[in-house]
Amino acid sequence: MADQKAPRATSNRSTTPVSDSFKEYISSQWADRPDSEVAPLEQAPFTSVRRAKLSALHAGKRLVLPAGQAKVRSNDTDYPFRAHAAFSHLTGWGADTVPGSVLVLEPAVDGHDATLYFRASAGHDSDEFYANSDIGEFWVGPRPSLAQVGSALGIATRDLADFEDVVATSGPDTLLIRAADPDLTRRVDALVGEAPALEVVDTVADRAAGLEILTRDVSELRLVKDAYEIAEMRAAVAATKRGFDDVIDDFPEIVAHTRGERLVEGTFNRRARADGNTVGYDTIAASGDHACILHWTRNDGVVAPGDLILIDAGIELESLYTADITRTLPVSGTFSDVQRLVYEAVLEAADAAFAIVKPGIRFREVHATAMAVIAEKTAEWGFLPVSAAESIEPDKQYHRRYMVHGTSHHLGLDVHDCAAARRDLYIDGTVEEGMVFTIEPGLYFQPDDLTVPEAFRGIGVRIEDDILVTADGAENLSIGIPRTAADVEAWISGAAG
Repeated sequence: MADQKAPRATSNRSTTPVSDSFKEYISSQWADRPDSEVAPLEQAPFTSVRRAKLSALHAGKRLVLPAGQAKVRSNDTDYPFRAHAAFSHLTGWGADTVPGSVLVLEPAVDGHDATLYFRASAGHDSDEFYANSDIGEFWVGPRPSLAQVGSALGIATRDLADFEDVVATSGPDTLLIRAADPDLTRRVDALVGEAPALEVVDTVADRAAGLEILTRDVSELRLVKDAYEIAEMRAAVAATKRGFDDVIDDFPEIVAHTRGERLVEGTFNRRARADGNTVGYDTIAASGDHACILHWTRNDGVVAPGDLILIDAGIELESLYTADITRTLPVSGTFSDVQRLVYEAVLEAADAAFAIVKPGIRFREVHATAMAVIAEKTAEWGFLPVSAAESIEPDKQYHRRYMVHGTSHHLGLDVHDCAAARRDLYIDGTVEEGMVFTIEPGLYFQPDDLTVPEAFRGIGVRIEDDILVTADGAENLSIGIPRTAADVEAWISGAAG
């Protein structure tokens, strides 16, 4: 492998030795590092099946699925690397993916041949080893060998340098996950000469929506989870429950701190790093009025007795599968009468939505069922200018003032999984066994909302669970995390006791 200097090394602070004597010395007297055998990972047979399904959709096309590159956070500091979901889904390579890796499916007589290109371990005779702060072993640790990764994942492997031959021969029959690696996309576009050749779509509607066929297809491939994925989802939920338990245990310290929301975030994130890879998304720790801000992630407020705290959090495993769960807790351990009224309305909406889930229904029915309850409750409390029946009409929707978000989204490698799937397979699609999605109704009464009594203002409640569709119904994967008002109060009381 050719020597490579760190592309972001700055000469005004570099102190890396450059003398020939140093190079000779640092390249010598290293013990042999045996290429230890690696057993095939349990996901390998599943990823082979997934690749075969994708292959059947694109006979004769070269399919290029990059893992992506590290993204800059500040100057020469990067965010932690996370591979593109399509790459991980089709390779089985999770949190330890080498940045810049690319999966290529080349057309063959019978389907496609899969090859995984990545930057293999460099020898100590290369100055990359000590001088390249981006990828050098001295800086970021050793990379696995081609043989180790090939054995673990059950895929043929080649050095990333050989991928240049793939790029150089790209043409109209090359389909690329364009968003995964923008620099690679620009290089391929320049060779093809016309980007639309890589954006083949089936219908005028798809073209109008800007959908790319390969991105669409790999997204739709994840709508139904296989046995390995379901097991990972169960494990992610179990880890997330431990994270919520940790937060409950730390309530005294959290309440005592001037930025208790930050402590909630820190406590949960500690569990995520201990039991998984990291959090699946930025933790929402929204206490008091902050619970009415749907994506509150600043988490810099107090957690005051008498308030509710809405915690929306999920742990991502090393496989990159994540949970997504919300619980709303009374900080003092007991709901007030108004808090309980709102909480139980949201719970009723969640339970009603869950009750209809089974194969064969339309996905949009889950949302409609929850919204019917939200409309009934807000009308019953006198908050709507019309009846509940009138409000749910498409041209009315007054009740949506208090819940503007949707009730469900698919879940898996991405917290909002399958996002590029076609509408007629997602929101308008038929629910199938093996799908995993959230049910998360809520009610949010903004602190300055004059349509509701003062006692309701500043109360925000969401209850979110992760749902697995079974052969004849559904399973709430997160049912073990207390969710009824009585169970939540007992949960907090037990920790305090």
